[in-house]
Order: sequence, then C-alpha cells, then structure tokens
Amino acid sequence: MIIVNLDVMMAKRKMSLNELSEKTGITPANLSILKTNKAKAIRFSTLIEICKALNCEPGDILEYKEKK
Repeated sequence: MIIVNLDVMMAKRKMSLNELSEKTGITPANLSILKTNKAKAIRFSTLIEICKALNCEPGDILEYKEKK
C-alpha cells in the first residue's frame, strides 16, 4: 500500500494546511484527504504542485509498504 507522508513534509517545512493550499491552489479539503491517507489516487499535476510548494521530491511524500 502507498502511504502519503504529507503531514511529515509539512511539519519539516513548518507549513500549515492553509498555507500549502494557497501555494498550490489545491483546496484544504483535498489536501486533508491526502494528509489523512484517505485518497485512492493522486494526479501527477497535484503531486508536482505539492512538491514545488514543499521543495521536495515525490519520494519524500509517497512511501510503499507491504500489507500485513
């Protein structure tokens, strides 16, 4: 399964959900879905905007873990 570590990167960058929303143009509701690992998919365009705003790589946000 894929884990979204958006909250970890936001904490490292000291950025709030609302600030990230303003920088990316992605609604706080959609960012919250990602942040809480409730998203079923993510568009590359969304991932690009998040990575630009947080100055990180996709691998800093997405992590693969085997289901147990």
